[in-house]
Amino acid sequence: VQLQASGGGLVQTGGSLRLSCAASGSTFHINTFGWYRQAPGKQRELVATITDGAMTNYTDSVKGRFTISRLIAKNMMALQMNALKPEDTAVYYCAAMLGSEFDYWGQGTQVTVSS
Repeated sequence: VQLQASGGGLVQTGGSLRLSCAASGSTFHINTFGWYRQAPGKQRELVATITDGAMTNYTDSVKGRFTISRLIAKNMMALQMNALKPEDTAVYYCAAMLGSEFDYWGQGTQVTVSS
């Protein structure tokens, strides 16, 4: 499985960005997609997940602002980020789970929110 993330950039506080993740290879076995982020000097944080049954989960700090979605037919996954805050600044990574842990990772995409 290969994952390609895109859509990061620089935005002002309160703005929006949409991250996309395109999956290729043996995508049939993917049961869950996720987005992680890592800010400088901080541990990697799981931001959102979506299962093949479209069940979603979010870390508390992004609930109500971020929406994860999945287009199974197109092997794509997205993260719509609204009302962005400076503390959302991080490198964001998409990930795919075939078993019980995230096995595959895309390259990171930088999200910077200016105050």
